[in-house]
Order: sequence, then C-alpha cells, then structure tokens
Amino acid sequence: MPEEDKEGRPVHPRPTGALPFRDEWRIPARLAIAGGCIALAVGFVLGVALVSGKGAAAQLSGPPEGVDFDPVWKAWRIIDEKFVPAAVATSTRVASSTEERNEARVWGMIQGLAESLGDPYTFFLPPKENEIFAEDISGAFEGVGMEIAVRDQVLTVVSPLKGTPAERAGIRSGDRILEIDGVETRGMDISTAVSRIRGPRGTQVRLLVMREGFPEPREFEVTREVINVPIVATEARSGVFVIELQSFTANSPELFRRALREFVESGSRNLVLDLRGNPGGYLEAAVDMASWFLPSGRVVVTEDYAGNAESVVHRSRGYDVFNENLRMVILVDRGSASASEILAGALQHYGIATMVGDRTFGKGSVQELVEITDDTSLKLTVARWVGPGGEPIPLEGLVPDVQVNMTEEDREAGRDPQMEKAVEVVSSQ
Repeated sequence: MPEEDKEGRPVHPRPTGALPFRDEWRIPARLAIAGGCIALAVGFVLGVALVSGKGAAAQLSGPPEGVDFDPVWKAWRIIDEKFVPAAVATSTRVASSTEERNEARVWGMIQGLAESLGDPYTFFLPPKENEIFAEDISGAFEGVGMEIAVRDQVLTVVSPLKGTPAERAGIRSGDRILEIDGVETRGMDISTAVSRIRGPRGTQVRLLVMREGFPEPREFEVTREVINVPIVATEARSGVFVIELQSFTANSPELFRRALREFVESGSRNLVLDLRGNPGGYLEAAVDMASWFLPSGRVVVTEDYAGNAESVVHRSRGYDVFNENLRMVILVDRGSASASEILAGALQHYGIATMVGDRTFGKGSVQELVEITDDTSLKLTVARWVGPGGEPIPLEGLVPDVQVNMTEEDREAGRDPQMEKAVEVVSSQ
C-alpha cells in the first residue's frame, strides 16, 4: 500500500497492471474501534483480550412482578436457624462475619439463576473472578494461555494461544479437561475453572485431559507464565503471502492494515489468512478487517436479539481495496471461534476467499458483560450471530470448502498439511 499524508491520501503514483488491488485508494490513515460498551462473543479466556458488541443493558432493580420469593426467604431463614457444617478442615477460616456469609449467599443465588439457563456462556462473576476477567481484557497477566468453554457439560479447550505454556505443553483445541490439580471439573463453572488454572508465574497446574484418539486420559503439567497477547505475524513463502492473525484485539485492525500493506508491497496476489487457533476478540475488529475486501454496506454479521431488542446489522465500511485479481484462502480449525468465524464466514459467503482446514469451533452467540455491583458482573448471552446469508453460525462450526485434518503425528513431525493445502489452493486459483 502506498505511503499516505496526514489525511490518508496516497503520496506516490497509483499502481496499475494485474495487481490484486484497485487503482483508487480509500484507506484511512488511522483506524479506530467504534465506541460503546463491551459485549462478549467468546468464552472465558486464560490469556487474551475479548470481543465487542452492543451497549450495556438498562439498569434494573427491585423484585420482578409475578414471582413468589417466599420459598427463597424461607430457605434463607431455615439455613440461619439450623445449618451446622458437617466438618471443618483445620486450614479453613471458620470465623466470618454475618455480612460475609450473607454476601456469599447472594452471590450463590445469582450464580444459580445464571446456571438455571443451561447456557455454558452465561455465568456470574463474583469479586475475585471479576477482577481476573478485567485482567484478561488488559491483555497481559499470569496464567497458561488458553481459552476454555463448557461444551456438553464438559470443560473444553477452545484454543491454546500460540507460543504460550499451554501450547508448548501439548494442549490442543478440543481437549476435554477432566481434572484440575486432582479436582474433578464436571459441573464446575467457567469462573471457578479459571481461578484454579490461573496462578503466579513459575508455579505449575496439573490438567487431566481426554482427547479424541487417547485410549485413556493423560495428565499435562503446565508451568504458568506472564501471558502477553500475540496478534499478527506475516511471512512470504513460495509466491504466497501469509498473514497469521492470532486474536482480535483493540489494536489488531491497525496491525492488520500494516500486514496488508506488506502483502501489497510484496508483489504477490496470493494471500493466505491464517485464523487457526484464534479464539476471537473484538467484533468491531472483525468487521473492520472484512471491510478491506467488501464494498460499503455489505452485511458482515447480524446480532439477532430474538425480539428482546432490535437486531443490530454490522456492515462493511467499504475500504474495498482489492480487485478480482486477488487470490485468497482463509485457514481455520477447531480453535477458530467467534470473531474468527464471523470474518471467515463473511469472506467465504461473498466468494472473496476459499476456506481451508478443519471445522471451526461453533461459537454463535453474543455475550454482554453487565455490572451487578461495583465489583461483580454477569456475563450473559443476549443474542445470536447470524451470517450474511441469514443463517446462524452452527453449533457444529463452519465447514471449510476444502477439509484438511492435522494429526498428532503431523504436529510431532513438524508437518503442516493444512498450510500446504492452503498454498496449493491459492496458487492454483
């Protein structure tokens, strides 16, 4: 891409010929994420900033009409009158104030309300977990570097972040975590799992993992480190330019823009966008990236609120700098979730890119982070992602145009058949 002046205008002659971009440049000098409150479109992250969306819910207080709370207060009073702990470990702090006990009950009631919905992405964040979540959004903290979610009531790895302790230890997308330091995870909510996995750098956490192809569960020991969120990497190989996008953070649109400039200056017209292991991020970042390839007004994704609120349609901003000479492949796998699925699905739908790899994760819902008190929050599913063709992102994930599996043998041997196929496909288009 050409250098620009302060107003974003090109300062050297426009390119001509059979290059993959248009003669007329419409590239803003600086990109920014649209304002608004954070709504979440990924699971709980152990090493990455999160996703964006719609504004905050209205502040509500007071009991809902038509709900009989007498059984709740009756149970509360009976607990006050009769409860005696069956046993108390010597290491357990017994003495606690009435205020602390009452607070713990209130948090438990809210968590119970969230769990009653049967939605793995909806849960309550009491003070400690809420603090951890805030650290996640900041993008650097101490942990193992993976995103987890609950799937079919089993704690499941969405994706280990590249270059993190989790990936180096051999954790893979789709792994089911059965135990954390010997504690069974069945029935464990995400916030509890996160608090058990996270910890000071240099310490270890033991994960009992079941994986497709394992005859029995295996234990992985992972040493915690300071996790810094990786974002964009580029590579030129065999006449093909590869952009590896590892997460959708607030500054990833600008980094992606720079990567696209490198692609154009490389002289290639063959582009591979690698979204494998990318668990998502800011929705606005995905929309902005799609805008480089789509005319203004094209639907990228819709937030469907099922009648609770008006649907929100996110459209291309129309940077649309590439022409019909662009050859593009998007690489995906089981670790590609949420914002990755939105971007890949949109470019596949409009015929901009061929999708290669394995099925995506299937994260088709929108979460909003709602403040309950000054130090607690409720992460609540509020909408569904609907692609530009009018179909929701399926729970089974998006199906690539060309399916290629990556086996354990491939990983151990340092082979990458998915990338090899992507290079083959894009070079033959």
